[in-house]
Amino acid sequence: MAIYRYERDPKAIYRESFARIEAEAGATLAALPPGLARVAVRLIHACGMTDLVADLAASPDLVEAGRAALNRGAPILCDAAMVASGIMRRHLPAGGEIVAAIELPGVAARAAEIGNTRSAAAMELLGDRIEGSVVAIGNAPTALFRLLEMIELDGMRPAAILAFPVGFVGAAESKDALIAADLGIPYLTLRGRRGGSALAAAAVNALILPEGEVS
Repeated sequence: MAIYRYERDPKAIYRESFARIEAEAGATLAALPPGLARVAVRLIHACGMTDLVADLAASPDLVEAGRAALNRGAPILCDAAMVASGIMRRHLPAGGEIVAAIELPGVAARAAEIGNTRSAAAMELLGDRIEGSVVAIGNAPTALFRLLEMIELDGMRPAAILAFPVGFVGAAESKDALIAADLGIPYLTLRGRRGGSALAAAAVNALILPEGEVS
């Protein structure tokens, strides 16, 4: 059996990873506000793509508002179970709740009733829980579109939106819609087709982690 030589110390792995991110993306990260730059580093670490910084779009108050909401125990509402499973629960305040909307009872029935995807139906079933929450979308563009409709039509006001739907149909368009809507709600998103559950969870973790901590 082959014995491979590789780094085995978790702290050393993290240290070298972030050093390489800084070496490759330091100039573009330096153009961001410090708080957002730390979030961007976590996103790069989650996907290995240093060029994503150019596609980030965020409201100026995203980091401050997101952290304040999480520190006061706001629920984290995720479109997919994969997003929820990637969040570092141990760093949440006592009683901090993480909800995978797609797993709510009645999702399939509601999707059939409204003629939309299960992800969109799941947003509907969250109902009043959206008010004051941190919404993290890492899968379905339809979840983001439906959330925007609920905000504009029903007056829902989450504390922050972390929008990373991924794919070839609707992903870029849903994120463009979030940016263009100018809702007055703090948000972070990644323009284009890239996204995914790992990025959405990384964005949440970046807001949860105390400054200087990496895991």
